[in-house]
Amino acid sequence: MRILVTHNYYLPLDPKQFKAQKPYPPLGTLYAASVLRKQTTDLHFHDVQFQSDPNHFASVLSKVKPEVVLIYEDGFNYLTKMCLTNMREAAFRMIELAKEVNAKVWISGSDSTDHYTEYLDKGADVVLFGEGEQTLVDLIQNPDLQSIKGIAFYHQSKVLSTPKRPVLNDLDSLGFPEWDLLDIVPYQKAWSQHGYFSINIATTRGCPFKCNWCAKPIYGNRYNSHSPEYITQLIEYMKSLFSFDHIWFCDDIFGLKPNWVQEFSHLLSEKSLRIPFKIQSRADLLVKENTVEALAQAGCDEVWIGAESGSQKILDAMDKGTSIDQIRKSSFLMKQYGINPCFFLQFGYLGEDWQDIQATLQMVEELMPYDIGVSVSYPLPGTPFYEKVQNQLTERANWTDSDELLMMYKANFSPDFYKTLHRLLHRRFRSSAAWRSFRSEYKPKELLKGLYHGVFHLIEKRNLEKHLAVSGIK
Repeated sequence: MRILVTHNYYLPLDPKQFKAQKPYPPLGTLYAASVLRKQTTDLHFHDVQFQSDPNHFASVLSKVKPEVVLIYEDGFNYLTKMCLTNMREAAFRMIELAKEVNAKVWISGSDSTDHYTEYLDKGADVVLFGEGEQTLVDLIQNPDLQSIKGIAFYHQSKVLSTPKRPVLNDLDSLGFPEWDLLDIVPYQKAWSQHGYFSINIATTRGCPFKCNWCAKPIYGNRYNSHSPEYITQLIEYMKSLFSFDHIWFCDDIFGLKPNWVQEFSHLLSEKSLRIPFKIQSRADLLVKENTVEALAQAGCDEVWIGAESGSQKILDAMDKGTSIDQIRKSSFLMKQYGINPCFFLQFGYLGEDWQDIQATLQMVEELMPYDIGVSVSYPLPGTPFYEKVQNQLTERANWTDSDELLMMYKANFSPDFYKTLHRLLHRRFRSSAAWRSFRSEYKPKELLKGLYHGVFHLIEKRNLEKHLAVSGIK
Protein backbone atom coordinates (compact mmCIF):
# COMPACT_ATOMS: atom_id res chain seq x y z
CA MET A 1 0.00 0.00 0.00
CA ARG A 2 1.47 3.33 -1.05
CA ILE A 3 0.87 5.87 1.72
CA LEU A 4 1.61 9.58 1.68
CA VAL A 5 2.01 11.06 5.17
CA THR A 6 1.61 14.80 5.64
CA HIS A 7 -0.01 17.45 7.85
CA ASN A 8 -1.92 20.68 7.30
CA TYR A 9 -0.08 23.40 9.23
CA TYR A 10 1.01 26.00 6.68
CA LEU A 11 3.24 28.54 8.39
CA PRO A 12 2.50 31.38 5.88
CA LEU A 13 -1.22 31.06 6.71
CA ASP A 14 -0.45 32.06 10.31
CA PRO A 15 1.04 35.58 9.91
CA LYS A 16 2.18 36.02 13.52
CA GLN A 17 4.10 32.73 13.52
CA PHE A 18 5.44 33.34 10.01
CA LYS A 19 6.84 36.68 11.15
CA ALA A 20 8.39 35.09 14.24
CA GLN A 21 10.25 32.49 12.14
CA LYS A 22 10.56 29.97 14.96
CA PRO A 23 8.94 26.93 13.34
CA TYR A 24 9.00 23.47 14.87
CA PRO A 25 8.75 20.26 12.81
CA PRO A 26 5.49 18.23 12.93
CA LEU A 27 6.56 15.84 15.68
CA GLY A 28 3.26 13.98 15.95
CA THR A 29 3.32 13.39 12.19
CA LEU A 30 6.80 11.90 12.44
CA TYR A 31 5.62 9.48 15.12
CA ALA A 32 2.79 8.39 12.82
CA ALA A 33 5.30 7.89 10.01
CA SER A 34 7.42 5.75 12.31
CA VAL A 35 4.51 3.38 12.96
CA LEU A 36 3.53 3.20 9.30
CA ARG A 37 7.10 2.56 8.16
CA LYS A 38 6.93 -0.75 10.00
CA GLN A 39 3.76 -1.67 8.10
CA THR A 40 4.65 -0.75 4.51
CA THR A 41 7.75 -0.41 2.39
CA ASP A 42 6.06 2.18 0.18
CA LEU A 43 5.84 5.17 2.53
CA HIS A 44 6.24 8.78 1.43
CA PHE A 45 6.45 11.89 3.60
CA HIS A 46 5.71 15.49 2.66
CA ASP A 47 6.12 18.50 4.94
CA VAL A 48 3.81 21.41 4.04
CA GLN A 49 5.06 23.82 6.72
CA PHE A 50 6.84 26.25 4.40
CA GLN A 51 4.47 26.00 1.43
CA SER A 52 2.41 29.10 0.72
CA ASP A 53 -0.95 27.36 0.31
CA PRO A 54 -2.44 23.88 -0.22
CA ASN A 55 -2.78 24.14 -4.00
CA HIS A 56 0.84 22.98 -4.31
CA PHE A 57 -0.32 19.61 -2.98
CA ALA A 58 -1.64 18.64 -6.41
CA SER A 59 1.90 18.31 -7.76
CA VAL A 60 2.92 16.15 -4.78
CA LEU A 61 -0.03 13.85 -5.39
CA SER A 62 0.80 13.65 -9.08
CA LYS A 63 4.36 12.62 -8.30
CA VAL A 64 3.67 10.12 -5.50
CA LYS A 65 0.36 8.66 -6.75
CA PRO A 66 -0.66 7.45 -3.29
CA GLU A 67 -3.39 4.96 -2.51
CA VAL A 68 -3.85 6.58 0.91
CA VAL A 69 -3.19 10.14 2.04
CA LEU A 70 -2.75 10.52 5.80
CA ILE A 71 -3.15 14.09 7.07
CA TYR A 72 -1.84 13.80 10.61
CA GLU A 73 -1.60 16.97 12.70
CA ASP A 74 1.14 17.49 15.24
CA GLY A 75 -0.92 17.08 18.41
CA PHE A 76 2.02 18.19 20.56
CA ASN A 77 2.04 21.71 19.16
CA TYR A 78 -0.32 24.18 20.84
CA LEU A 79 -0.93 25.87 17.49
CA THR A 80 -2.81 22.82 16.16
CA LYS A 81 -4.87 22.67 19.36
CA MET A 82 -6.19 26.16 18.56
CA CYS A 83 -8.19 24.72 15.63
CA LEU A 84 -7.50 27.69 13.36
CA THR A 85 -9.89 28.01 10.43
CA ASN A 86 -7.06 28.81 7.99
CA MET A 87 -5.64 25.35 8.65
CA ARG A 88 -9.09 23.76 8.47
CA GLU A 89 -9.64 25.22 5.03
CA ALA A 90 -6.18 24.03 4.02
CA ALA A 91 -7.09 20.50 5.12
CA PHE A 92 -10.35 20.66 3.17
CA ARG A 93 -8.46 21.64 0.03
CA MET A 94 -5.92 18.86 0.53
CA ILE A 95 -8.76 16.36 0.91
CA GLU A 96 -10.37 17.67 -2.27
CA LEU A 97 -7.14 17.30 -4.23
CA ALA A 98 -6.53 13.80 -2.87
CA LYS A 99 -10.00 12.66 -3.89
CA GLU A 100 -9.40 13.99 -7.41
CA VAL A 101 -6.68 11.34 -7.81
CA ASN A 102 -8.88 8.66 -6.18
CA ALA A 103 -6.80 8.35 -3.02
CA LYS A 104 -8.34 7.41 0.30
CA VAL A 105 -7.95 10.07 2.98
CA TRP A 106 -7.36 9.39 6.65
CA ILE A 107 -7.10 12.39 8.96
CA SER A 108 -6.14 12.94 12.59
CA GLY A 109 -6.09 16.16 14.58
CA SER A 110 -7.78 18.35 17.17
CA ASP A 111 -10.01 20.15 14.70
CA SER A 112 -11.02 17.03 12.78
CA THR A 113 -11.89 15.43 16.12
CA ASP A 114 -14.11 18.36 17.09
CA HIS A 115 -15.72 18.63 13.64
CA TYR A 116 -15.42 15.12 12.25
CA THR A 117 -18.70 15.21 10.33
CA GLU A 118 -17.55 18.29 8.41
CA TYR A 119 -14.30 16.56 7.46
CA LEU A 120 -16.15 13.44 6.35
CA ASP A 121 -18.54 15.57 4.32
CA LYS A 122 -15.55 17.18 2.61
CA GLY A 123 -14.39 13.76 1.45
CA ALA A 124 -12.26 12.25 4.21
CA ASP A 125 -12.79 8.49 4.39
CA VAL A 126 -11.77 8.06 8.03
CA VAL A 127 -11.30 10.46 10.94
CA LEU A 128 -9.07 9.17 13.73
CA PHE A 129 -9.79 10.04 17.36
CA GLY A 130 -7.24 10.30 20.16
CA GLU A 131 -3.81 8.71 19.85
CA GLY A 132 -3.67 7.43 16.30
CA GLU A 133 -0.62 5.18 16.07
CA GLN A 134 -2.27 1.83 16.83
CA THR A 135 -5.36 2.90 14.90
CA LEU A 136 -3.18 3.34 11.81
CA VAL A 137 -1.84 -0.19 12.21
CA ASP A 138 -5.40 -1.51 12.42
CA LEU A 139 -6.49 0.46 9.36
CA ILE A 140 -3.76 -1.19 7.32
CA GLN A 141 -4.25 -4.69 8.67
CA ASN A 142 -8.03 -4.79 9.06
CA PRO A 143 -10.47 -3.85 6.26
CA ASP A 144 -13.49 -4.03 8.64
CA LEU A 145 -13.79 -0.41 9.80
CA GLN A 146 -16.58 -1.18 12.26
CA SER A 147 -14.24 -3.37 14.30
CA ILE A 148 -11.55 -0.66 14.62
CA LYS A 149 -11.66 1.49 17.75
CA GLY A 150 -11.29 5.24 17.69
CA ILE A 151 -12.52 6.26 14.23
CA ALA A 152 -15.47 7.85 12.45
CA PHE A 153 -16.59 7.14 8.88
CA TYR A 154 -19.67 6.99 6.69
CA HIS A 155 -21.56 3.70 6.75
CA GLN A 156 -24.76 3.31 4.76
CA SER A 157 -25.08 7.10 4.39
CA LYS A 158 -24.75 7.66 8.13
CA VAL A 159 -21.75 8.74 10.20
CA LEU A 160 -20.60 5.93 12.43
CA SER A 161 -18.27 6.50 15.40
CA THR A 162 -16.64 3.46 16.95
CA PRO A 163 -15.80 3.10 20.69
CA LYS A 164 -12.80 4.97 22.06
CA ARG A 165 -9.41 3.36 21.89
CA PRO A 166 -7.63 2.77 25.23
CA VAL A 167 -4.82 5.19 26.04
CA LEU A 168 -1.32 4.02 25.22
CA ASN A 169 0.57 3.54 28.49
CA ASP A 170 3.96 2.33 27.23
CA LEU A 171 5.14 5.30 25.20
CA ASP A 172 8.65 3.91 24.76
CA SER A 173 7.16 1.08 22.66
CA LEU A 174 6.51 3.59 19.85
CA GLY A 175 10.16 3.83 18.94
CA PHE A 176 11.68 7.09 17.73
CA PRO A 177 10.02 9.60 15.38
CA GLU A 178 11.21 9.23 11.78
CA TRP A 179 13.45 12.29 11.81
CA ASP A 180 15.37 11.02 8.79
CA LEU A 181 12.29 11.63 6.60
CA LEU A 182 12.28 15.35 7.34
CA ASP A 183 14.30 17.98 5.50
CA ILE A 184 15.68 19.82 8.51
CA VAL A 185 17.46 22.55 6.51
CA PRO A 186 14.48 24.95 6.10
CA TYR A 187 13.97 24.87 9.87
CA GLN A 188 17.62 25.59 10.52
CA LYS A 189 17.53 28.47 8.05
CA ALA A 190 14.44 29.97 9.68
CA TRP A 191 16.00 29.85 13.13
CA SER A 192 19.40 31.13 11.94
CA GLN A 193 18.27 34.75 12.28
CA HIS A 194 17.89 34.16 16.03
CA GLY A 195 21.42 32.84 16.44
CA TYR A 196 20.46 29.34 17.51
CA PHE A 197 18.37 26.36 16.40
CA SER A 198 15.68 24.90 18.66
CA ILE A 199 14.09 21.50 18.10
CA ASN A 200 11.03 19.87 19.70
CA ILE A 201 10.82 16.70 21.78
CA ALA A 202 7.84 15.30 23.73
CA THR A 203 8.51 13.40 26.95
CA THR A 204 4.85 12.87 27.93
CA ARG A 205 1.29 12.74 26.67
CA GLY A 206 -1.78 14.19 28.31
CA CYS A 207 -2.43 16.35 31.36
CA PRO A 208 -4.26 15.20 34.53
CA PHE A 209 -5.25 18.69 35.60
CA LYS A 210 -8.71 19.99 34.78
CA CYS A 211 -8.62 23.69 33.97
CA ASN A 212 -12.15 24.14 32.65
CA TRP A 213 -11.15 26.06 29.50
CA CYS A 214 -8.42 23.67 28.34
CA ALA A 215 -9.25 21.32 25.44
CA LYS A 216 -7.51 17.96 25.22
CA PRO A 217 -9.07 16.19 22.22
CA ILE A 218 -6.05 14.01 21.40
CA TYR A 219 -4.28 12.93 24.58
CA GLY A 220 -6.95 13.72 27.18
CA ASN A 221 -6.62 13.80 30.97
CA ARG A 222 -4.46 10.71 31.27
CA TYR A 223 -0.77 11.35 31.84
CA ASN A 224 1.85 8.93 30.52
CA SER A 225 5.57 9.44 30.27
CA HIS A 226 8.52 8.22 28.28
CA SER A 227 11.35 6.95 30.45
CA PRO A 228 14.31 9.28 31.06
CA GLU A 229 16.44 6.66 29.29
CA TYR A 230 14.29 6.85 26.13
CA ILE A 231 14.51 10.65 25.99
CA THR A 232 18.27 10.63 26.56
CA GLN A 233 18.77 8.07 23.79
CA LEU A 234 16.46 10.05 21.50
CA ILE A 235 18.53 13.18 22.00
CA GLU A 236 21.67 11.24 21.12
CA TYR A 237 19.99 9.80 18.01
CA MET A 238 18.83 13.23 16.85
CA LYS A 239 22.29 14.71 17.39
CA SER A 240 23.66 12.01 15.09
CA LEU A 241 21.34 13.24 12.30
CA PHE A 242 21.62 17.03 12.59
CA SER A 243 22.92 19.73 14.89
CA PHE A 244 20.76 21.78 17.22
CA ASP A 245 21.46 24.19 20.08
CA HIS A 246 18.24 24.14 22.10
CA ILE A 247 15.24 21.91 22.87
CA TRP A 248 11.60 22.76 23.41
CA PHE A 249 10.09 19.96 25.47
CA CYS A 250 6.57 20.41 24.14
CA ASP A 251 4.69 18.49 26.85
CA ASP A 252 1.59 20.07 28.35
CA ILE A 253 3.22 19.38 31.73
CA PHE A 254 6.91 18.49 31.92
CA GLY A 255 8.34 16.23 34.61
CA LEU A 256 5.18 15.57 36.63
CA LYS A 257 6.14 11.97 37.41
CA PRO A 258 7.97 11.81 40.77
CA ASN A 259 11.78 11.89 40.45
CA TRP A 260 11.61 11.94 36.62
CA VAL A 261 13.43 15.27 36.38
CA GLN A 262 16.11 14.15 38.83
CA GLU A 263 16.72 10.88 36.91
CA PHE A 264 16.80 12.74 33.60
CA SER A 265 19.29 15.27 34.95
CA HIS A 266 21.50 12.44 36.21
CA LEU A 267 21.48 10.65 32.83
CA LEU A 268 22.34 13.83 30.95
CA SER A 269 25.25 14.42 33.30
CA GLU A 270 26.49 10.85 32.83
CA LYS A 271 26.50 11.26 29.05
CA SER A 272 27.93 14.79 29.17
CA LEU A 273 24.84 16.08 27.40
CA ARG A 274 24.00 19.65 28.31
CA ILE A 275 21.62 21.36 25.91
CA PRO A 276 19.58 24.40 27.01
CA PHE A 277 15.85 23.71 26.96
CA LYS A 278 12.48 25.25 27.75
CA ILE A 279 9.39 23.58 29.16
CA GLN A 280 5.77 24.17 30.11
CA SER A 281 4.73 23.51 33.69
CA ARG A 282 2.56 24.73 36.55
CA ALA A 283 3.31 27.08 39.42
CA ASP A 284 2.33 24.50 42.04
CA LEU A 285 4.85 22.01 40.64
CA LEU A 286 7.72 24.48 40.91
CA VAL A 287 7.58 25.47 44.56
CA LYS A 288 9.87 22.59 45.60
CA GLU A 289 13.48 23.67 45.53
CA ASN A 290 14.88 20.24 44.63
CA THR A 291 12.71 20.11 41.49
CA VAL A 292 13.78 23.56 40.31
CA GLU A 293 17.41 22.77 41.14
CA ALA A 294 17.26 19.54 39.11
CA LEU A 295 15.75 21.40 36.15
CA ALA A 296 18.55 23.95 36.27
CA GLN A 297 21.20 21.25 36.50
CA ALA A 298 19.69 19.47 33.48
CA GLY A 299 19.94 22.64 31.37
CA CYS A 300 16.50 24.21 31.67
CA ASP A 301 16.74 27.93 31.02
CA GLU A 302 13.08 28.87 30.44
CA VAL A 303 9.77 27.73 31.94
CA TRP A 304 6.34 28.79 30.75
CA ILE A 305 3.62 28.51 33.37
CA GLY A 306 -0.08 29.13 33.00
CA ALA A 307 -0.23 32.06 35.39
CA GLU A 308 -3.43 33.16 33.56
CA SER A 309 -4.56 35.84 36.05
CA GLY A 310 -3.43 37.85 39.04
CA SER A 311 -6.85 37.39 40.61
CA GLN A 312 -7.43 34.36 42.82
CA LYS A 313 -11.13 34.71 42.12
CA ILE A 314 -10.55 34.12 38.42
CA LEU A 315 -8.07 31.27 38.96
CA ASP A 316 -10.68 29.55 41.11
CA ALA A 317 -13.40 30.15 38.52
CA MET A 318 -11.14 28.47 35.94
CA ASP A 319 -10.62 25.45 38.23
CA LYS A 320 -6.94 26.19 37.80
CA GLY A 321 -5.87 24.64 41.08
CA THR A 322 -3.05 27.11 41.64
CA SER A 323 -2.65 30.18 43.82
CA ILE A 324 -1.17 33.63 43.39
CA ASP A 325 1.28 32.78 46.17
CA GLN A 326 2.49 29.73 44.20
CA ILE A 327 2.99 31.87 41.09
CA ARG A 328 5.02 34.31 43.17
CA LYS A 329 7.06 31.66 44.99
CA SER A 330 7.82 29.60 41.87
CA SER A 331 8.91 32.72 39.98
CA PHE A 332 11.35 33.73 42.69
CA LEU A 333 12.67 30.17 42.98
CA MET A 334 13.26 29.85 39.23
CA LYS A 335 15.12 33.15 39.11
CA GLN A 336 17.21 32.02 42.07
CA TYR A 337 18.43 29.05 40.01
CA GLY A 338 18.97 30.97 36.79
CA ILE A 339 15.77 29.85 35.04
CA ASN A 340 13.68 32.45 33.21
CA PRO A 341 10.01 32.29 34.28
CA CYS A 342 7.49 33.14 31.55
CA PHE A 343 3.74 33.67 31.95
CA PHE A 344 0.79 32.64 29.83
CA LEU A 345 -1.96 35.17 30.59
CA GLN A 346 -5.56 35.44 29.47
CA PHE A 347 -8.17 38.13 29.83
CA GLY A 348 -11.92 38.10 29.47
CA TYR A 349 -12.78 34.97 31.42
CA LEU A 350 -16.33 34.80 32.75
CA GLY A 351 -16.80 37.13 35.72
CA GLU A 352 -13.52 39.00 35.26
CA ASP A 353 -13.95 42.70 36.14
CA TRP A 354 -11.64 45.70 36.04
CA GLN A 355 -10.33 44.96 39.53
CA ASP A 356 -9.28 41.47 38.41
CA ILE A 357 -7.55 42.89 35.33
CA GLN A 358 -5.67 45.39 37.49
CA ALA A 359 -4.52 42.52 39.70
CA THR A 360 -3.07 40.78 36.66
CA LEU A 361 -1.28 43.92 35.47
CA GLN A 362 0.12 44.41 38.96
CA MET A 363 1.29 40.79 39.17
CA VAL A 364 3.24 41.14 35.93
CA GLU A 365 4.77 44.41 37.09
CA GLU A 366 5.73 42.96 40.47
CA LEU A 367 7.12 39.58 39.36
CA MET A 368 8.52 40.79 36.02
CA PRO A 369 8.70 37.47 34.14
CA TYR A 370 11.22 36.97 31.37
CA ASP A 371 8.46 36.89 28.74
CA ILE A 372 4.67 36.85 28.47
CA GLY A 373 2.09 35.38 26.13
CA VAL A 374 -1.23 37.23 26.23
CA SER A 375 -4.56 36.01 24.92
CA VAL A 376 -8.27 36.25 25.53
CA SER A 377 -10.23 33.29 26.81
CA TYR A 378 -10.96 30.95 23.91
CA PRO A 379 -13.83 28.44 24.21
CA LEU A 380 -13.10 25.11 22.54
CA PRO A 381 -15.40 22.07 22.27
CA GLY A 382 -15.18 19.48 25.00
CA THR A 383 -14.59 21.96 27.83
CA PRO A 384 -16.94 23.15 30.61
CA PHE A 385 -16.12 26.71 29.56
CA TYR A 386 -17.35 25.99 26.03
CA GLU A 387 -20.59 24.55 27.39
CA LYS A 388 -21.23 27.75 29.34
CA VAL A 389 -20.87 30.07 26.33
CA GLN A 390 -21.82 27.75 23.45
CA ASN A 391 -25.14 29.50 22.80
CA GLN A 392 -23.28 32.77 22.15
CA LEU A 393 -21.07 31.29 19.42
CA THR A 394 -23.51 31.96 16.62
CA GLU A 395 -21.26 33.59 14.01
CA ARG A 396 -17.76 32.34 14.82
CA ALA A 397 -16.45 29.45 16.90
CA ASN A 398 -12.75 29.52 15.93
CA TRP A 399 -9.99 32.00 15.17
CA THR A 400 -8.60 32.25 11.66
CA ASP A 401 -4.97 32.45 12.85
CA SER A 402 -3.13 32.49 16.17
CA ASP A 403 -3.07 36.29 16.43
CA GLU A 404 -6.73 37.01 15.81
CA LEU A 405 -7.60 36.99 19.53
CA LEU A 406 -11.28 37.50 18.77
CA MET A 407 -13.59 37.68 21.77
CA MET A 408 -16.38 35.36 20.63
CA TYR A 409 -18.75 35.60 23.58
CA LYS A 410 -20.04 38.44 25.75
CA ALA A 411 -17.51 39.41 28.40
CA ASN A 412 -17.62 42.42 30.73
CA PHE A 413 -15.94 44.66 28.16
CA SER A 414 -16.00 45.13 24.39
CA PRO A 415 -13.76 43.19 21.98
CA ASP A 416 -11.92 46.45 21.18
CA PHE A 417 -11.21 46.91 24.88
CA TYR A 418 -9.43 43.55 25.07
CA LYS A 419 -7.39 44.23 21.94
CA THR A 420 -6.31 47.57 23.45
CA LEU A 421 -5.53 45.84 26.75
CA HIS A 422 -3.44 43.26 24.90
CA ARG A 423 -1.38 45.98 23.19
CA LEU A 424 -1.06 48.02 26.39
CA LEU A 425 0.29 45.12 28.45
CA HIS A 426 2.82 44.16 25.79
CA ARG A 427 4.05 47.76 25.46
CA ARG A 428 4.21 48.18 29.22
CA PHE A 429 6.05 44.90 29.67
CA ARG A 430 8.54 45.53 26.84
CA SER A 431 9.23 49.04 28.11
CA SER A 432 9.82 47.88 31.70
CA ALA A 433 12.02 44.98 30.53
CA ALA A 434 14.13 47.32 28.38
CA TRP A 435 14.61 49.83 31.19
CA ARG A 436 15.67 47.11 33.62
CA SER A 437 18.10 45.72 31.06
CA PHE A 438 19.50 49.19 30.43
CA ARG A 439 20.06 49.81 34.15
CA SER A 440 21.91 46.50 34.53
CA GLU A 441 23.89 46.47 31.26
CA TYR A 442 23.91 50.13 30.12
CA LYS A 443 23.23 49.25 26.49
CA PRO A 444 22.02 52.26 24.43
CA LYS A 445 19.85 49.92 22.36
CA GLU A 446 17.85 49.00 25.47
CA LEU A 447 17.37 52.67 26.29
CA LEU A 448 15.91 53.28 22.84
CA LYS A 449 13.64 50.23 23.18
CA GLY A 450 12.42 51.47 26.54
CA LEU A 451 11.57 54.88 25.12
CA TYR A 452 9.93 53.41 22.02
CA HIS A 453 7.65 51.02 23.88
CA GLY A 454 7.05 53.60 26.61
CA VAL A 455 5.59 56.11 24.15
CA PHE A 456 3.22 53.54 22.66
CA HIS A 457 2.28 52.37 26.15
CA LEU A 458 1.09 55.88 26.97
CA ILE A 459 -0.96 55.95 23.76
CA GLU A 460 -2.60 52.61 24.56
CA LYS A 461 -3.16 53.69 28.16
CA ARG A 462 -5.15 56.67 26.95
CA ASN A 463 -7.11 54.45 24.54
CA LEU A 464 -7.90 52.06 27.38
CA GLU A 465 -9.08 54.91 29.57
CA LYS A 466 -11.56 55.87 26.85
CA HIS A 467 -12.92 52.30 26.81
CA LEU A 468 -13.21 52.32 30.59
CA ALA A 469 -15.03 55.66 30.51
CA VAL A 470 -17.62 54.13 28.16
CA SER A 471 -18.09 51.39 30.76
CA GLY A 472 -18.48 53.98 33.53
CA ILE A 473 -15.11 53.25 35.13
CA LYS A 474 -12.73 56.08 36.01
